[in-house]
Amino acid sequence: MAGEPQEDCLFCKIVAGQTPATIIRETDTTVAFRDINPQAPTHVLVIPKAHHKDAGALAAAAPEVAADVLREAQAVADQEQLESHRIVFNTGSGAGQTVWHAHAHVLGGRGLHWPPG
Repeated sequence: MAGEPQEDCLFCKIVAGQTPATIIRETDTTVAFRDINPQAPTHVLVIPKAHHKDAGALAAAAPEVAADVLREAQAVADQEQLESHRIVFNTGSGAGQTVWHAHAHVLGGRGLHWPPG
């Protein structure tokens, strides 16, 4: 069910404190932590604490929490003193989503060319 923790979800386990992560920010609705496989000098994931399978499901079910995720993504960029940064939501396996819990990638600290390829 949307919003409910999923036993087999890595990010739900991070929210619950069952799986360690390097948490750098936390609010009532979000958690931000460093990616274990960084693709840039700064690579932080911002997730909603409630489980939603992807960004579209999050936006449909809880638009206020989707806004919280974006607000925290900017707060991460500010905290990390990023002059410029990219926020990415991968939605679906064809787009590279591997954890089925909505999350934003905050990437920065190097040139980020377009298209991302």
